Amino acid sequence: MACNFGYRTPVSTKVIDVKGGDKVGVQWGHVIGGAQFANDPDHPIAKSHKGPTIFYMAKVDNAANAQPNGLRWFKVHEDGLDGSGQWGVDRMINAGGWQDFTLPSCIAPGNYLLRAEIIALHSANQPSQAQFYMGCAQINVVGGSGGASPQTVSFPGAYNANDPGILVSIYDSKGQPKGNGQPYKIPGPAVLRC
Repeated sequence: MACNFGYRTPVSTKVIDVKGGDKVGVQWGHVIGGAQFANDPDHPIAKSHKGPTIFYMAKVDNAANAQPNGLRWFKVHEDGLDGSGQWGVDRMINAGGWQDFTLPSCIAPGNYLLRAEIIALHSANQPSQAQFYMGCAQINVVGGSGGASPQTVSFPGAYNANDPGILVSIYDSKGQPKGNGQPYKIPGPAVLRC
């Protein structure tokens, strides 16, 4: 749940330097290497998989070989349902799979794991049917002020099966996935603000 199955042996030991205040992003894809074939309708993810996109970070001693279990994670970005009925996933799909955010400038310098997550809610009106997609990258923050004291959570543990952002119908009275007339509450802690 922290960094996805198989992360115990990271694919890469490369640690990417980023500055506090930099634009950071990931590119999503339902298979490694891009679309499976020309005009793949599920690239980067099936359009039915409406839901939020979320980024967390966890401080580590050495990002090149850090293990995700037992870490304390803080949220640095979230993109949920907007007033027009569009989801974070819709915006990510429209950007060709890219999801960017600005790294808070008040994060302390040092090594971190960066966790990117999609929560697909197309079947989440039934218990245990929300789908979680996540992956982690190794980064080194340079130039951050260190003034932040973020609220942290653990994975697993940050979410409960009955959280209103996990067990939820996203469909309106016409069956459209634009929200059920209630504001959508993204699960997890508040986003770190500097």
